[in-house]
Amino acid sequence: MEILIIIQARMGSTRLPGKVLKPLGASTVINYVVSRCKQIQKTLGIIVATSTLKQDDQIEEWCKKHDITCYRGSESDVLSRYYHCAKQYNPDYVIRVTADCPFIDYNFANQIINRMEKNPADIVIVHGHLPRGLVVEMIAFAALEFIYKYGYETRHREHVTYYAYEHPSKFKHTKVIAPSFLNHPELRITLDTIEDYQMCCVVADYFKGEILIPSRDVVEYLVTHANVANMNAHITQKPVE
Repeated sequence: MEILIIIQARMGSTRLPGKVLKPLGASTVINYVVSRCKQIQKTLGIIVATSTLKQDDQIEEWCKKHDITCYRGSESDVLSRYYHCAKQYNPDYVIRVTADCPFIDYNFANQIINRMEKNPADIVIVHGHLPRGLVVEMIAFAALEFIYKYGYETRHREHVTYYAYEHPSKFKHTKVIAPSFLNHPELRITLDTIEDYQMCCVVADYFKGEILIPSRDVVEYLVTHANVANMNAHITQKPVE
């Protein structure tokens, strides 16, 4: 089973511009994401998919410096960017990661892959209520191609797998039950605002910049340190339109 990890990244952000290259611990946000993705097993490799906008030259430069493959495509049509990036390699499956989630759970990602190997399907559905920012998505390339052809609405082009969740009958699903220790939907472990960034910086500093700190430990820390978790608890995710 050939699996390709594609990390979507861009400098443009209405609430936190340049967030993916911001300092985090002794490193940067994007280095956290890429380093943790390298712990995901049984994959062909990692590609950072950014846009062709001038401002995203910085992301391509970072990739060159760190020997990471970079693909550039549409800034607004993220689905197109993902599809054309993946098509170059024709994998069986794509793991979708967003570069604003510095503490993605690579251990859970490995569980998702193992589940897909045992029960092949078009897309993985995670059962549980996890913090935003920990889970990756896994989708068959054939399903991604189908979504690319038939997902016409703006929300489908902006949110790569959204069509599959809107039209579940068109896809075969395999279920993965999230570990109970990750079931903390009240937590935000993602970057969309300055408050999110400040919270993630506190977490990174607490773990002394250990990039590969298990997500389980991050969750446990936030659950037992409400003052840190509350730094961004009031932030709401932008609605899908």
